[in-house]
Amino acid sequence: MAFTLPPYFTCIQDALSTFFGSNAKVARSDRVSGGDINEAFVLTLTNGSRVFMKANTRENDTFFATEAVGLHAIAQTKTIGTPQVLCSGTDKNMDGRSFLLLEYIDAKNSISTYWETFARQLAAMHQASTADFTPQGKYGFIQDNFIGAAKQINTQQQSWIAFFRDCRLRPQFEAASNYFDITDLTKITKLLDNLDTFLTEPEYPSLLHGDLWSGNFITGTDGKAWLIDPAVYVGHAEADIAMTELFGGFSPSFYDAYCEAAPMQPGYHRRRNLYNLYHLLNHLNLFGQAYLSSVKHIINEYV
Repeated sequence: MAFTLPPYFTCIQDALSTFFGSNAKVARSDRVSGGDINEAFVLTLTNGSRVFMKANTRENDTFFATEAVGLHAIAQTKTIGTPQVLCSGTDKNMDGRSFLLLEYIDAKNSISTYWETFARQLAAMHQASTADFTPQGKYGFIQDNFIGAAKQINTQQQSWIAFFRDCRLRPQFEAASNYFDITDLTKITKLLDNLDTFLTEPEYPSLLHGDLWSGNFITGTDGKAWLIDPAVYVGHAEADIAMTELFGGFSPSFYDAYCEAAPMQPGYHRRRNLYNLYHLLNHLNLFGQAYLSSVKHIINEYV
């Protein structure tokens, strides 16, 4: 089945009328916590339905459109829960402010096998077909998107190692060049030139969440883990697993169940920090020098 893009609207009310009926209007709007980048609201409609809405300036229109595509791609694998995407758009009645409308999640208590089920569903997502997402290559995605607030390049390539070098590490190193001296830059060049010494091509391409840390999944209506706030692309499944370990890690039962469902290639732990170098560089570029020592430590680990 070909991949279809989520709908786009230029008026929130038109979107609500399309999905909930012509008489559905916003009866109440409650501000909720929604991260550092966007405003977030729960909209209660006159018919009793509730909708989750992210909002930002007109300039963030592309950010929401790509997030909608990422969630839609995960949903298309039919392997793991994620909020239904209603639409994205800009509201002509609010100075063109951008918005993203999603299914409102009224979470249930988590099931007793929460972590094991999460792992098996993620493994199934990683094993799902990716052909619809990379029609011109094996790795990358149908469009560029964002990692946090930063642009993420997804130019399609046949080689995972080349993709990770050219679309992940190199752009981040270039953006962070002012943090490095001549010695550092020499090491960085050597690392990029010899990346195939450290990384390996995967057995199969995988759709990745792309930013899989503890803040980017929730408990869904079925009591299982649901993925949110993706930075999706097709790559090596190891990159998703490495990200789960960057900021404290998940439950040990998650990793046991994942490796049972999708055995890791030998040597993963020697590659893990290279995958996370991408995220640490992104944090360095977004948030500043506090991440520089961690970045240099990983560079020195490999060069």
